[in-house]
This record gives sequence, C-alpha cells and structure tokens, in this order.
Amino acid sequence: MSLDLGETLLQLEEAARNLKSFRDDREQRLRSLLSEASAVTPEYARLRTQYSPETPFLAAQVEDRLLGAVPPGDLPVDWVVTAVDGSHIDVDRHLPVGCYLVNLGGCSLTYGSQPGARLFSRPGLAWEPDDLYVSGSSGPNDEELVTGSLLGMLRTVQELERLADSVEECPPGLPALALVDGSLVLWGLSGQGYRPFVRDYIIGERLLAAMDRLQSLAESRPLALAAYVSLPRSTEVVNAARLCLCPHPASLCRQSCGNRRSLQSPCELANGCMDRELFQETLPEGWRSPVYLTNSSVSREHYSEQHRVCFYYLNVGEEIARVEVPRWTARDESLLSLGHALILDQCRRGQGYPVAISEAHEQAVVDGRDRQVFKDMVAQTLERLGQSSFTSEKERSKRTPWL
Repeated sequence: MSLDLGETLLQLEEAARNLKSFRDDREQRLRSLLSEASAVTPEYARLRTQYSPETPFLAAQVEDRLLGAVPPGDLPVDWVVTAVDGSHIDVDRHLPVGCYLVNLGGCSLTYGSQPGARLFSRPGLAWEPDDLYVSGSSGPNDEELVTGSLLGMLRTVQELERLADSVEECPPGLPALALVDGSLVLWGLSGQGYRPFVRDYIIGERLLAAMDRLQSLAESRPLALAAYVSLPRSTEVVNAARLCLCPHPASLCRQSCGNRRSLQSPCELANGCMDRELFQETLPEGWRSPVYLTNSSVSREHYSEQHRVCFYYLNVGEEIARVEVPRWTARDESLLSLGHALILDQCRRGQGYPVAISEAHEQAVVDGRDRQVFKDMVAQTLERLGQSSFTSEKERSKRTPWL
C-alpha cells in the first residue's frame, strides 16, 4: 500500500476541526458584503465595473444591476430541448499509430402535445496529419499537436457544431433550448499558452462559425442557446462587488488585491467567497440573478460582439448553477426568459440537473474499458491489414506487472 491511510485520516480530522471556524468567519463576512452591495445603485455598478486593464482581478461587468432576482416565466405549450456532450481518447504515444477519437452524443426531447425523443451518438477518429495538428502559415514549425487541453477545446467546438446540426433536425417551428455542458469561454486560450494561429483557428474559424449558425437558426424560430455549469467556482460577481465598494486608487489595488483575496478593507469582506454562495443567500428557488458580461480576455478580445459571453446564476433548488449565454441571447428578453424557464424545467425533471445534458452524456461517455478496447482494436486492425503493430516497453510492463 503506497498511501498511509492512517496518517491521512489524522490530517483529515484536523482539517475538519478547523473547517467550522473558517466557515463561520466567511459567512459573517459574506453577510456584511451583501449588506454593503445591496446599497449600490445600478448606474454606479454599471459605471464601476466597466473593463479596465488596471483591475488586478477578473470582475464581471454589470449589465443591469449588481444584485437582484428575476422570477421564471411560463413554459410554452410545446417545446423541444436538444443537448450535445462529448468524450475523447487522447493521442497516446504508446500506441503504434498517432490518433485521437472524439465521441459526440446527444438527444432531442420534445415536450407538449406531441412528445418524443431522439438519441444519437457518433465517434470520429482523427489520424491524418491535417487532423492531428493545427498549422499556421509561417512555415513548417508553425504547428501545434492536437492533444491535452487543446483537444479538449477542439471537442468543445465540435459539440457546438453538432448542436447546430441537432437544432436543424428538431421539429420545425417549436421554441427550442440548445444546451451544452460547461463553459462557452475557451479559458485555455487565455494568456500565452498557445500561439496566435491556434487561437485564430479554434475561435475564428470554428467556434464563431458554429455560433453564427446558431444565431441564424434563432431568426427562424425561438431558440435559446445556453451552457450549464454545475457547482461553479467563479468569483466574477463577488469581484464586481469588490470594485463597487472599493474606495482605493488602482495603484493600491494592484499591490493589495488578488483574484480571491484582498489585504484592504472593505474589499477583504469578499475573501474566500464564491458567487454561488452570494446567490444562495439572495435567490429564491427557481429565480435567476441579473445578467452579467464576463471580462475574460478570451471572450472580450477574440469573440465577436454578438457572441461575447454573458452569464447569470440560477437557483434550481438543489444548487446554484451558472448559465452562460451569448450576448445575442442575453439582449433578447424573450429568449432570455425562454432559456430560464426551460433550463429550470429540465433541472426539475432531472432531479437537480438538466435531463437533456444527462442523456447526452450517457450517449457520449467513453469509460476506462472503452479506452482499453480501443487500444486493442488499433493494434488488431493494423495486424489484420499487415501493418506493423508495436507498443512501448512501459505500456507492456503496465499490462504484465512483476508483482
């Protein structure tokens, strides 16, 4: 046994004893923060949260008001919900051929006078060089292997592309909700982790094209596009409250403030608090927060204006969820209300989580056994066709351990 469970248990018990005092202190600060933030006027909140490069932390931009609660609207008579999810098997250097596999699954659920359901799943194998690499135009060194987090972002784009296909396949004319799991912001493209040509391809050529298709489809039917984030750990609204309450100059903020912690009062009231904890105190069940605009550099600098990512928080009863929508949905009150009502209905049908996303996940999931079968299939297919099949000694040792 490599893990000393006895020693681990002792450390866990010590952590649990200290946790209550941490929570009590945080709850007291959260109540004070709410009291102060509730007095901020909408006009001041919108002005104070405009993006500034001087701000040393990521804060949401207030579109309407800093705090508040909006009730759900009525459900339509008939409607359809479609969702897409994905899983993938990454490039494995221990395999005899470089390749990855993306499995996209989804469903369309029709409600009302003519209920119905459609499930779908399709794997996509990539092995050609044009699929395995994202290439720029500056020369042979201008390329990036599609693996790890880059493959995850490409999968997200493919989910949106398949979602647009699925909306086109839905019964015509019905109000529709198009759902994906996770975020519409490709956070992995922030900073200097990838060269510009990677971002241009993933966002410019793929993601925005898929978003354009979905926006175009919304012109022929009521269509709300949304991404659902369960148990969010974001602090963007808490940080917006910090901005609204802060009396200090930006120079002092840069010295004293980080994304989750401040050394100055009154900003230190927000230390350790997350957005979901804020809205747990302010949102009745079924109600949503005001809409905010994320100031993520990816969305702010590289998404077109109509596709910049907005978000709100929704009390679905079991949890406070973050719902992300493109700006063209956020600015259409009828689509915003439609998405709110249908997501809430999905969560109630799914025991606290959108049932369409759950079904899409079931169609898309690739488990550990599937991954091993896939490796075996690669080797067997190559051998059957007379191609060389080999693996590394490290991989072989994992399958035949000494002890």
